[in-house]
Amino acid sequence: MSTAHLDAVFRAAGGRIIAALAARFRNLDLAEEAFAEACARAVTAWSVELPRDPAGWLFRVAERIALDQLRRAGTRSAAQLPEPEPEPTAEELMMADARLIPDERLQLIFVCCHPAIHPEARAALTLRLVCGLSTEEIARAFLISETTLAQRLVRAKKKIAVAGIPFAVPGPEAWGERLDAVLSTIEVAYAHAHADGAGSGRHADYASEMLGITAILARMIPGEAEVLAIAATVRFAEARRPARVGDNGIMIPLSEQNPAHWDAALIAEGRAYFAAAARIAPRAPRVVSALIHAEWCARESLLEPPPWANILTIYDALLTVRDDAITRLNRAVALGEVAGHDAALEEVDALDVPGLAQFLPYHAVRAGLLYRLGLHAAACEAYDAALALEPGKAERKWLERRRAEIS
Repeated sequence: MSTAHLDAVFRAAGGRIIAALAARFRNLDLAEEAFAEACARAVTAWSVELPRDPAGWLFRVAERIALDQLRRAGTRSAAQLPEPEPEPTAEELMMADARLIPDERLQLIFVCCHPAIHPEARAALTLRLVCGLSTEEIARAFLISETTLAQRLVRAKKKIAVAGIPFAVPGPEAWGERLDAVLSTIEVAYAHAHADGAGSGRHADYASEMLGITAILARMIPGEAEVLAIAATVRFAEARRPARVGDNGIMIPLSEQNPAHWDAALIAEGRAYFAAAARIAPRAPRVVSALIHAEWCARESLLEPPPWANILTIYDALLTVRDDAITRLNRAVALGEVAGHDAALEEVDALDVPGLAQFLPYHAVRAGLLYRLGLHAAACEAYDAALALEPGKAERKWLERRRAEIS
């Protein structure tokens, strides 16, 4: 059985199992360690074939590992482990009620975004616990150091333990206070799925999952503009996936993609979600961001010039409601096409965020601008920096080809 297959099984089951272990033992670290050890044992035990119920096997083994660890530490009594199954609590009944939140992964996202956890840690904790992203991947997404992120995760776990925060799904009245963290989690998780154009990365399956999750979320909270906007964004982006990679396996930049290959049905769904969002709150950050995708998806043919001027105008509007390094970096691409690459490079070099050094798109954008300005030595260095950050297969081929053109 291939490592990739095993990894997919572990990741698919991980969120549910770790949450169940954490709810039972009230200890996130113990839950994660026990699950990791169960996965290590599965590599050997499943060498011939998968068990009939892989998730069930992993949970039972992880549960025994956790109990053994508590026994060895002499802390079983302090853990207050439950005796034979008691009558379910209201929280447990709510967790099992699919009518409230019908998707299991979405349930766990809401659980991890508890308002008692510091806002900066909510999405990070969810991405680590529920989505299985590594500390390095999450740190890059938030443009912070791994050390800073690790400290936030430790503090969040301590908060859960000390405050006795239950792993429970809130009622609809509490959704609003968790919503921004939920949407941020979806954005980062989808970005990791979408980053690999060929769909071969270890997070590629998030793409189809996020289509389902955002549809459920839009049905749950139909009056929230940013919920509808993120549902639109995911559909616009996924609609373009069929045109993102050429026959040679090399990534095709958005401006060079053939709109005839885009998924018209997904674009239509995206437009419907976007129209509803724009009616409610046209200047909400995620609504303005979705407009950028809508503008690209309005292009019908390669014969039409890329809508760079319109894209730059929308980015200017986005900066008034969401001024961050990633927005400015993306805006620089449009700025280069409209106002010249000198102006764009000046904007990129003015960005002062330490985490950008580990952010692949930063080096790729900068390399492209340097290349166009004829600064070939500096462009080669920037392409090398991007390649060192382990891009997806299609993206790597594109970066390697651009670097080879310089040589």
